[in-house]
Amino acid sequence: MRKAKPKKRVILPDPVFGDVKVSKFVNHLMYDGKKNISYEIFYGALEIVGQKMKDQEKSALEIWKAALDKVTPQVEVKSRRIGGATFQVPTEIRPDRKESVSMKNMIGYARKRGGKTMADKLAAEIMDAYNEQGGAFKRKEDMHRMAEANRAFAHFRF
Repeated sequence: MRKAKPKKRVILPDPVFGDVKVSKFVNHLMYDGKKNISYEIFYGALEIVGQKMKDQEKSALEIWKAALDKVTPQVEVKSRRIGGATFQVPTEIRPDRKESVSMKNMIGYARKRGGKTMADKLAAEIMDAYNEQGGAFKRKEDMHRMAEANRAFAHFRF
């Protein structure tokens, strides 16, 4: 590489839970630099999750973390050109990318959902992911299935 690798930026923990993971999630959720609105949506979604899943012994934050773990993919396929043919090569995902992909998937599928507010949609997606259903969980399953189908090309790894 010609240029030096850029330094990782330090992300400050969120004001309510003091958790860096929450801050990262809110940063992915944010549009046009509107971080306060993004925090309101996230905390609203957690409140809804807490109300609807009272029977669980876990807190809303723990449910969200468990849901995020359940939609986190372990492998993905990357396109690789070899001798004029393009192969889908399964590769393991770096830990920071795993976190990012799972957050983006959850937010993306929450945005596509039907519902009144974004907090409602996000809460519904969190509960679905916790119960191993919904769009984000299906996406993870599809990624794993695709990697499994292309396992024969694993020796083309970079």
